[in-house]
Amino acid sequence: MRLDSVQFPMVWMYPNENDPAGAFEAFDALLARQQPCVMISRNGDTEHEHAPQERKQVALWLKRNKPALRVYVKGVIQIEPNAAKRLAIKAFMIMLSKAWGCPMFVAESEPAALEMAHKLLAGETLPALTD
Repeated sequence: MRLDSVQFPMVWMYPNENDPAGAFEAFDALLARQQPCVMISRNGDTEHEHAPQERKQVALWLKRNKPALRVYVKGVIQIEPNAAKRLAIKAFMIMLSKAWGCPMFVAESEPAALEMAHKLLAGETLPALTD
């Protein structure tokens, strides 16, 4: 995963399958800022299948960093224009939300995702994925 924080506190996530260690460094640097942010990815950006060893590393990293993720990551938003795919993603995002310790959302477009992100950063509560 590659993080683009040029528009911080909006942090765009992109696949980076060639450098899994770099993803941990990027996430560590993001959390080290100790500032609220929202992470956003476009449809298909997070469909990489992790090898068993990568999954173990991710699980350990999440376990160590869940308290910071809860404090600083106000939400993770997946952009998916297709309504059927949005529905399918919701179940997966509920599971990810538990693992990450921060809320996950699905938006139909980039403008909708940015609107959600601004609301999250302003402290507004958005409807849960189960609504």
